[in-house]
Amino acid sequence: MTNSVQEQREALGKRLREIRRRAGVTGRELARVKGWHESKISKLEYGVTRPSDSDIRAYCRHCNADDQLDDLLATLHNIDTAYVEWRQQLRTGMANRQRESNKAASRATFIRNWEPAMVSGLLQTADYAAAVMSNVIAFYQIPNDLDEAVTARMERQRILYQRNKRFHFLLGEQALYTTFGDDQVMIGQLDRLHSIIGMPRVTLGIVPREAEGLVVVENFFMFDDRLVKVEGHSAGITITQPREITLYGHAFNVLAGQSVTGDQARALIHRARATRMA
Repeated sequence: MTNSVQEQREALGKRLREIRRRAGVTGRELARVKGWHESKISKLEYGVTRPSDSDIRAYCRHCNADDQLDDLLATLHNIDTAYVEWRQQLRTGMANRQRESNKAASRATFIRNWEPAMVSGLLQTADYAAAVMSNVIAFYQIPNDLDEAVTARMERQRILYQRNKRFHFLLGEQALYTTFGDDQVMIGQLDRLHSIIGMPRVTLGIVPREAEGLVVVENFFMFDDRLVKVEGHSAGITITQPREITLYGHAFNVLAGQSVTGDQARALIHRARATRMA
């Protein structure tokens, strides 16, 4: 996964160059066949110029790489929107971001979420959400719309009860211990997690702290097999490339295989709760 628009352009250009070379086609030949200036080839392949849909199709058609067309087009369409700085995204406050998150969730029928160190927004209590968002507002120095943002997050949780949707949440055990608010807030949040277990169409798994590090990956949401949203420290990234979505799906499956559910998950929650009662 790349970290800037320019890096993504360069990565896409490299893929086009590899496709052309594997087909045994020279840059001069491709330019001649398509009626392009020869300099266009190097500009596309080194990320100087953003390719158009027709450019991508021309490469795939002339280099016998039609099997890569869909993935390349998805990469191209993602290139200007994948990387969004948090400060830009949050410039009008937290509430609008919550509403934007609803759009992806509303279209999906199967939502998967991995959170290594905190509870998923779709499972948070209002008090826990308020503590999380207060920290975000203070850290990024964005407009304070805390009450509206918490309300919007609570409204998002209504999708948990829609009969046409399924959910699979994975939490790292650390999420049970990372403090937001105070002990009472955390106890309330842990009780909420306990109540989620056994809920129709919802699976909650917890990856124990002593589990082997078979895959180390940041928190992410998967919406069916068409979209992944990653929340980094400095930016949110939207992924639509099929090959990258497949990679995240594999990571999720590995973590799911290490997770515990049902009574074993309840036991981990009880253990974390007990530390707040001492």
